[in-house]
Amino acid sequence: MNASDPRIILCMKWGSKYGPEYVNRLYAMVERHLRGPFRFVCLTDRSEGIRSEVTCLPIPALDLPAGLPERGWTKLTTFSADLHGLRGTALFLDLDVVIVDDITPFFEQPGEFLIIHDWKRPWRVTGNSSVYRFQLGAHADLLEWFRGHFEEVRQVHRNEQAYLSDYLHKQGRLTYWPDQWCASWKYHCIPRFPRNYWRDPAIPQGARILIFHGVMNPPDALEGRRNGNWRYARPARWIAEHWRV
Repeated sequence: MNASDPRIILCMKWGSKYGPEYVNRLYAMVERHLRGPFRFVCLTDRSEGIRSEVTCLPIPALDLPAGLPERGWTKLTTFSADLHGLRGTALFLDLDVVIVDDITPFFEQPGEFLIIHDWKRPWRVTGNSSVYRFQLGAHADLLEWFRGHFEEVRQVHRNEQAYLSDYLHKQGRLTYWPDQWCASWKYHCIPRFPRNYWRDPAIPQGARILIFHGVMNPPDALEGRRNGNWRYARPARWIAEHWRV
């Protein structure tokens, strides 16, 4: 990225799964952990309760066929050729991440498109799209191909992160974050069995952002709620130190 590019923090909130408190806490975490100026943009269908420092903009229409599983496809609209006139380098963050250390390096790391490498199956190309960085407007072809070949894409790829990873990999544009930066709550923070029954979850060394994929969210981890998760974890009260306004 060019050092003079505006820095955009981008998130997306649609439907009722996440309330405005997720956006507000994400903004506060970014403010505490990103050095220098930035603009925080939330693409959303409901802006009620979101703090004034956040720019709320409509989610571009994806026009999926009615009745199909969403599978995160809506995220692909971040690759619009003209996303509400926004320009610069965007760091997309899922609403349910917890930032625990400086994220300035996410804007400094070399690479055209950066994403989390899959933890469970590292031999695959597929990345985890909880955290990805790109130049706004630079990958509009990815979105246009999806719109024009949706049924074909759907037969090959289970969700949006599998599709975008494969598409950009074939172009030679896909790069992964350093392994330690984005830690999985499920795989890296919860102690291994049987220690998970007497030892609290902990932040792995070198982690900057904790990723809550699957059925767990930060408030569940804070209280020790299992939520159907396959691995038991004790309450992680320290999450409240980070996941706050």
